[in-house]
Amino acid sequence: MGKRFTREAIIQQIKEENVRFIRLQFTDMLGNIKNVEIPLSQLDKALANEMMFDGSSIEGFVRIEESDMKLYPDLDTFVVFPWTSDKGKVARFICDIYNPDGTPFEGCPRYNLKRNLKKMEELGFDAFNIGTEPEFFLFKLDEKGNPTLELNDHGGYFDLAPTDLGENCRRDIVLELEEMGFEIEASHHEVAPGQHEIDFKYSDAVKHADDIQTFKLVVKTIARKHNLHATFMPKPLFGVNGSGMHVNMSLFKDGENVFFAENGDMQLSEKAFSFLAGILEHATNFTAVTNPTVNSYKRLVPGYEAPCYVAWSGSNRSPLVRVPSSRGLSTRIEARSVDPSANPYLALAVLLASGLDGIENNMEAPVAIDRNIYVMNKAEREANGIKDLPATLADALEELQKDEVLVSALGEHLYEHFIEAKEIEWDMFRTTVHPWEREQYLTNY
Repeated sequence: MGKRFTREAIIQQIKEENVRFIRLQFTDMLGNIKNVEIPLSQLDKALANEMMFDGSSIEGFVRIEESDMKLYPDLDTFVVFPWTSDKGKVARFICDIYNPDGTPFEGCPRYNLKRNLKKMEELGFDAFNIGTEPEFFLFKLDEKGNPTLELNDHGGYFDLAPTDLGENCRRDIVLELEEMGFEIEASHHEVAPGQHEIDFKYSDAVKHADDIQTFKLVVKTIARKHNLHATFMPKPLFGVNGSGMHVNMSLFKDGENVFFAENGDMQLSEKAFSFLAGILEHATNFTAVTNPTVNSYKRLVPGYEAPCYVAWSGSNRSPLVRVPSSRGLSTRIEARSVDPSANPYLALAVLLASGLDGIENNMEAPVAIDRNIYVMNKAEREANGIKDLPATLADALEELQKDEVLVSALGEHLYEHFIEAKEIEWDMFRTTVHPWEREQYLTNY
């Protein structure tokens, strides 16, 4: 669990660190971080859950005739941003969104994840522990401070300086994260030029989704101090690997990892296999949520290490799901298709709902696929029961709408607004004339 804060401890830290402004931060339906910044004089009002904002201006929230929403700060998310001015630092709370009558707002992604966790608890589990590996690219800024497509380096997997020119930026990011309470496990250059990964410790689902959002903010902020632009876009460059966000999952009860069984097959419990089966059963349907942009599907193609086939293995890295070798408390299931453009609260909600559906219905996991799926032809994949992930956002949205479990996991409000926003996104992409088309057709026809 995360650090526990009292109101008194927060006020004391604010005084000690000369905090002058407070950000009341939340996440919209598309995963974008939003905030209302208040001067310190309004802190008491904020802690009394009386700060209001116009929800009609936020993607996926409410209509203009029902715009007033309340921000409820989660005290345990309090943190002072270390890079802010010594003359007056900025601190933040992550907030849940409530209706004016004091009821939780069903369109709040953070609340929606909590709602799904309640179902988990009703099934007898205490915690849904998550560890993620969000990857990102660093591009240079131009003289006006705008992002370019010029990479900061041309290093590769685990390269060192001077080949890896992002090393100093990564180190500064790690230092800032540690000062904010993150436990960093590793940082390194990734496979593609200009691509990087920083791994932080697992935690329970809500805290980890909070940490992903904080991580993105810190990465982008510190990168800019190095005259760089950090992007979590899944596939910013053609011909190289895209950025993923592998999600490691485990269920706990009474402090014990439910997925571990000393005498089980692969030392996995029956519940672990059923959870895994649920992930595979719903994989094509949850892809619209875990890979929510048009660009996401440029990453999910063969040849660049991103899984595009629904299968699992204990060691093979070509299937969608892998079971890492660690056992005991570290026993976990890794979903490899998720990318960092996903709203983490929604992505974890649909992954949890999929796995719990597998447990509730005692689903049986298919046989593990230990061959390289990328070298199989379509007939071989079909013979092994391997399905393809959706090839486009439009296909993924169609699959999502068929799945009652996932529709329920999102809730009516988020589901309807998500489908509407993403259909608009696809239609805008579909009707736009792209440079590739002009290059191919303008002089030929």
